This record gives sequence, structure tokens and C-alpha cells, in this order.
Amino acid sequence: MAVYRGKYVLRGLNEISPEMEKDLDEAYGICMSYRDTFPCEMCGRCCHQPNIVVLPDEVDRIAHAAGIPLHDFITGYLDSTCDGRLLFKRSDPCAFLGKDNKCRIWKNRPEICGDFPYSVSMFVSRVYIALSNDDADIMEMTEYMDDSWPCTKIIRSSIAEKVRVTRQAKASHP
Repeated sequence: MAVYRGKYVLRGLNEISPEMEKDLDEAYGICMSYRDTFPCEMCGRCCHQPNIVVLPDEVDRIAHAAGIPLHDFITGYLDSTCDGRLLFKRSDPCAFLGKDNKCRIWKNRPEICGDFPYSVSMFVSRVYIALSNDDADIMEMTEYMDDSWPCTKIIRSSIAEKVRVTRQAKASHP
């Protein structure tokens, strides 16, 4: 099983070729460019998403920030997957979303929470496909995004141009 950046599981692949990693890096770069464009509005909608990945080196920090003994945190808040990843146990919303719609562990939240919505695997994979396949329509591939979210409107208003510019750059510098 191939894993990109320690958190994106690429099902069906045993390894990532250097060419694929370069394309994934370009897709990831496009997605992360949104982080500087618009900060989190703390609407709390992303806190209702499943599959919140917790990296092994985040466990102690998050347990401490939450004020939960490590053993209790591991057994009560984490599940391990068959591919070895750790996920917050499924709850809707996240167990750390407060009644005020603010994250109770904001400064110590998992990296994936800071990446959302900029570089979640579904978005990165679709940008990757759009960069790798000139016939791919990024707007069609982002139809899964909920248009009522503030971040979706920003992403959908500019993603096609970002993909177009990166495709052109790739074509002129293969």
C-alpha cells in the first residue's frame, strides 16, 4: 500500500513512482495555496466529517490538550484501521467541537484538521487527475463539494484557472 505524505492512502498501489510523486506534489501545492487565500471561518462544518486521521506523533499532544489520560484517549477516542492509520472514533460532530462551534483542541488539533478543506484526499486526488489528464474537467470533479460552505465557493471560483495555469507550466517545462 502506498501512502503519500504519511496520511493519504493510495489504494491499489504498492509504491509511488517519482513521476507520480511530482504530480501529487503539484496537486498538493495547488490545494494548499488556498490556505493563504482564505483562513478557516470556523463554521464547524468540517467537524462533521468522517475519517479524521490522527498521526502517531499527534496522539500524546492531542490527549494532553484534551485533558484526557493517554490510555483513555487511545481506547475511547481512537480506532485503528486495517491499513495502520489512526482515526478519531466516528462521531457527528467531532468529540472536540464545543457547543460554541469552536474546536476545544484548536492549537493541538490533528494536522488533517488544519488541512481541511485545502488538501483532503478527495480534493487532492481530483486535482491530481485534472493535472494528469487534459480531458479531465476539474469543475465536474468538484461537484461533490457542498456549495453552501464558504470555502467551497472560493475553491470552485478559482480551481479551474489554477489547474489550467499548472497544466500550461507542465507542458512548457516537461
